Amino acid sequence: MPHDHHDHLSPSGHPYRADDDTALSYWQSMEIAVRELLLEKSITTPAEIAAQIDAMDARSPANGAALVARAWCDPDFKERLLKDGSAASRELGFDVGPMLLIAVENTANIHNIIVCTLCSCYPRNLLGLPPDWYKSRAYRSRTVKEPRKVLSEFGVALPEGTHIRVHDSTADMRYVVIPARPNGTDKMSESELAKLVTRDSMIGTGLPKTVSA
Repeated sequence: MPHDHHDHLSPSGHPYRADDDTALSYWQSMEIAVRELLLEKSITTPAEIAAQIDAMDARSPANGAALVARAWCDPDFKERLLKDGSAASRELGFDVGPMLLIAVENTANIHNIIVCTLCSCYPRNLLGLPPDWYKSRAYRSRTVKEPRKVLSEFGVALPEGTHIRVHDSTADMRYVVIPARPNGTDKMSESELAKLVTRDSMIGTGLPKTVSA
């Protein structure tokens, strides 16, 4: 029985076919073409590509939570993190690559929130894949115009006297929020503190988990 060419396997073992019963987009076709060219010229191997995909999939907000927990426990580390977020991240084994990572700290009077008005620039090495709402046009446009209202829709009600700072990420510069440490956590270990740090609290659209009295 004849087979359509879309059913054939590429050199990397990936089928040439439409994904999810829809035609491949321009960018999907370009990715396949570039990948196959790199394999054909022995610049990389299928195993190396698979390893990179696995490494990307392993990124999660737990990385950022470990960073925040260390900052909560170690004032000297927090100072280094606020001075050079990229270097401080590498201290914990999180390589953010060539981009500039800027850590901003929430205080009693200041609340920070992160957005990318251009597209969806995001510190993926620390937080994993961005949520869909972060990439939405509504979030990207409204956050810079009415941040307090956006925060209220996320369930974050701040006192009127709290100053809200909106930080716009770029392709070369990303931000991560150091949320304020919850009350009643003085005796908690670093690993216990990390469990209180949520993804949204590191974006600024949420707060850390609280501790029951």
